[in-house]
Amino acid sequence: MTTVAPTTADGALAELFAAQNERREIEPLTDTWPALDERTAYQIQKKLVAKQVEEERTRVVGLKLGLTSKAKQVQMKVDEPIYGVLLGSRMLGDGESLAVASLIHPKAEPEIAFVTARELRGPNVTAEQARAAIASALVAMEIIDSRYKNFRFTLPDVVADNTSAARYVVSSFLVPAAGLDLRTLGVVFEKNGEVVTTAAGAAILGDPAEGLAWLVNKLAEHGESIPAGTLVGAGALTDAIAIAPGDVVRVSIAQLGSLTLRCT
Repeated sequence: MTTVAPTTADGALAELFAAQNERREIEPLTDTWPALDERTAYQIQKKLVAKQVEEERTRVVGLKLGLTSKAKQVQMKVDEPIYGVLLGSRMLGDGESLAVASLIHPKAEPEIAFVTARELRGPNVTAEQARAAIASALVAMEIIDSRYKNFRFTLPDVVADNTSAARYVVSSFLVPAAGLDLRTLGVVFEKNGEVVTTAAGAAILGDPAEGLAWLVNKLAEHGESIPAGTLVGAGALTDAIAIAPGDVVRVSIAQLGSLTLRCT
């Protein structure tokens, strides 16, 4: 239970870090800090990631997009996506199971991921330029786990919480991006052998390359770029689904392959 309402960046950092390590829910930061804005939230996210890197003796290996569907943006009353950071310590190996009890209330979502061929630096990067900088594409699945009770949060809350990042798994099979039409790649998401939903790559802002272009231009506002060899999760292709011990979730993407995650 929260004992001191966080109304500063350092207070929010301590609250989020403790909630994650202790696997407990907290109320949204904006309940007690309504003036928390997006820029401050990204500063909190950066501090949180730095603390996780230090504590877990890991490194940043990639970036992830969130709120890439128009429906989600309308729901959150925003007009653009958000981004977070992927840590090496949070990656599950292809075929490795997920220990559900290590998280609070995890959900799984299917994604297309990229590996960049060269550095991307904004501003004013176009989708065409972003597409040309993608070396390969691969199937991915993200396990999100908001630290906020009942997944209730505002935009600054979720940004500060590193966009609900928890675990992720990517296929060991990379497909060269040249010649791929990322918009038309069909996606099938299954849980325990039943199809949950289907989608296409165009669920990501109409074109996943648009998402990558948005990301590099947004990073430019913070004086950052995307280095060559960076793993980028393009964002959820469908709604996330709750998972529990015993569940088996599978995502299949045309031309990219499939990925299965067992929950224990």
